[in-house]
Amino acid sequence: MSTQVVILAAGMGSRLGRSIPKPLTRLADGRTILGQQVDNIRAEFGSEARITAVVGYKLESIVEAFPDLSFVYNERYDQTNTSKSLLRALRESGSGGVLWMNGDIVFDPGVLARVRPLMAADRSFVCVNTAQVSDEEVKYTVGAEGYVAALSKTVEGGLGEAIGINYISAADKPALTRQLARVADQDYFERGIELAIEQDKLRIEPVDISDLYAIEVDFAEDLERANLFV
Repeated sequence: MSTQVVILAAGMGSRLGRSIPKPLTRLADGRTILGQQVDNIRAEFGSEARITAVVGYKLESIVEAFPDLSFVYNERYDQTNTSKSLLRALRESGSGGVLWMNGDIVFDPGVLARVRPLMAADRSFVCVNTAQVSDEEVKYTVGAEGYVAALSKTVEGGLGEAIGINYISAADKPALTRQLARVADQDYFERGIELAIEQDKLRIEPVDISDLYAIEVDFAEDLERANLFV
C-alpha cells in the first residue's frame, strides 16, 4: 500500500495577519509552506504517496494551487480545531497507518527520513524537539517504558515540544479515531492522543528531531526564522 499522508490545512491562520490560508504563505525560496511540505513528502516517499489536505478556509485557493492532492472538507473549520479536521481525514483514509502534519510547519526533509523506518514497522509516534520547552507549545512526558505519557500545552515538567508531525499505526487508528470523535470541538488532536494513551493503552513513541529544523509558522517572526533554512 502507498504511504498515506494528511496535511491539516483548514484553519484561518489569523495570527500571521494575512488574508490567504497560512499554508499558501510564500517562503524565501519561492515555494509556499504547503509546497515545501509536498516536496519533502514526494522526495522521501515517491509520487505514489497519497497526500490528503484537510481544507476549510478559502479552500478554493488551496485546491487550485495543488490540484494533484486529495482533499477532505471540514465545513466547520471556523468552529472546530485540529482534532475534528484529523478525525475527518482518518475516517476517509484507507487501511493502514497515517502520517499527518500541521499545515504550517516548515521542516527539514531529514525528518521524514528519520521516521521512515518506524512507519515501515507500523509503529505510532510523535516527533519532538527536546532542545526547547516553551510554555505556549504542546509539551510531552514519558512513562517508565519510554512511551509518551502526557501530551498537551499544560504538561508540567515537559521533556520537550511536539512539533506537529505524527504517525498512527493501522492497529492504533481505530482507538484514536474514536477518541477524536469524543473530544471537544475546540480541542487539538493531541487531546485525542492523550485519551487513547490513557484509556486504550496506546504506545506512542517520541522521536527526537532536535538536530533538524522544524518551525511552526504562527507569527511573522516565525516566518523570518523559517526563511533562514529554506
